[in-house]
Amino acid sequence: MGTAEQVGQYKRLQPFVEIMDSTLRDGEQTSGVSFLPHEKLIIARMLLGDLNVDRIEVASAKVSEGEKEAVSMICRYAAKVDMLNRVEVLGFIDGGQSIDWIDSCGCMTVNLLAKGSLRHCQEQLKKTPEEHIDDIIGAVKYARKKQMTVNLYLEDWSNGMKESPFYVYQVMDALCDIGIRRFMLPDTLGIMNPLQCIEYFRKMIKRYPDTHFDFHAHNDYDLAVSNSLAAALSGAKGLHVTVNGLGERCGNAPLSSVQVILKDQFNAKTNIREDKLNDISRLVESYSGIAVAPNQPIIGDNVFTQVAGVHADGDKKSGLYQNALVPERFGRRREYDLGKNSGKANIAKNLEELGLELTPEQTRKVTQRITELGDKKERVTKDDLPFIVSDVLKHDAPEDKVKLVSYVVSTAYGLKPGANIKVEINGQAYEASATGDGQYDAFVKSLRYIYKKYLNRTFPILENYAVTIPPGGRTDALVQTVITWNDNGKILRTRGLDADQTEAAIKATFKMLNIFENEQKEII
Repeated sequence: MGTAEQVGQYKRLQPFVEIMDSTLRDGEQTSGVSFLPHEKLIIARMLLGDLNVDRIEVASAKVSEGEKEAVSMICRYAAKVDMLNRVEVLGFIDGGQSIDWIDSCGCMTVNLLAKGSLRHCQEQLKKTPEEHIDDIIGAVKYARKKQMTVNLYLEDWSNGMKESPFYVYQVMDALCDIGIRRFMLPDTLGIMNPLQCIEYFRKMIKRYPDTHFDFHAHNDYDLAVSNSLAAALSGAKGLHVTVNGLGERCGNAPLSSVQVILKDQFNAKTNIREDKLNDISRLVESYSGIAVAPNQPIIGDNVFTQVAGVHADGDKKSGLYQNALVPERFGRRREYDLGKNSGKANIAKNLEELGLELTPEQTRKVTQRITELGDKKERVTKDDLPFIVSDVLKHDAPEDKVKLVSYVVSTAYGLKPGANIKVEINGQAYEASATGDGQYDAFVKSLRYIYKKYLNRTFPILENYAVTIPPGGRTDALVQTVITWNDNGKILRTRGLDADQTEAAIKATFKMLNIFENEQKEII
């Protein structure tokens, strides 16, 4: 591609790109994902209000009564905050039934699904292009009579341009002047590459220069983001995305990735509030049950974590290993992980964040211990660091203020699990017992009883509990329990490692309690 041609492409990029999120419709087609009505409402509120997405596609018409309830709830909310024009529902060419269903929910925008390839028209609908066009025109006129905004999907458009462009043009010629607000061009089967995307969009825009085109990508070849950017570069005025890339088969273009590439690589503008990308990702991850990969750009747990010691050293010296994707931009912060590749600079960075000052010799000993743990494939977190320091430098570091003296947990058929515990807090022994929904739950309830009755205090709320086999481990080896605690908005993660799951959770809990107790002493 020549320089002049590249410049021309950049000039054709729209200064503003409209973002339509389809998490609640297309994203919900992910295998095993089904949002409850109230979950859809909460996601919709965050997408529109916090994240400021331009439009949301929230459902397919006529799916179920539960879906109708969800759409009605979202539309009532959107109408109250003057955002109803940003809510859309997928409808079908079915004699007006979908339009009536959408209208009854209070929604004012229908995204009609039409056929964008001759093969789909003839083999699925068993109709001629002329018959299908007449049906589309009838549906559009019916929706317009109800004063609804109409957008039109040309399903399988990518194959249509590849195999039957004459059909695509025939449909567009008949429909481009009948009051359709947007023509939405999907790569339904995810078969395009960016060069094809550029070619097809150029042809569409050259032939229909005053038409608003959206692009809807699928990720079967892992090209959804690349194709979305190619479409924007070629003149698409809107892009369709989903949170975390949810969607049928391999999913859709992830909202977070599309946003940052539009902004950083092409200087395009959107209305997205980037500092809310992580929040919406975590919410959808929780409701969908589909975990985000740790190395997923922008939103993965590890993407702002440096492991190599040379990187920590470079960051300390003028941010040499940082790019425009700074974590603060997304409401996050950079972390320096600990392992066999950490090096002194990485460990020193973590010590500094914890307010721990060690001599060079002490730092060397701590580094050596972390390297040993890394060689065993054990994962070391920043929260472990004070305890590693305490273990390595017993004469320099204070002892645990909260100690487990003894405990018994039990479970029996027909009875709730129970726990009897004895702990020592700042040298004073306490005992308690409780029942719970599980052995660990009973254990924690016993601890909470002690803190409330004897100390008149509470400790952080357990927010998340994950049990895994450590990297490289085996099912008959150690288990790793990572617990996320929330202390008045401050998030703390602690880890326990043991052959027994309950014991691992207890170790993680006592790590948290000691951190909490040390902070209490500092406040006092």
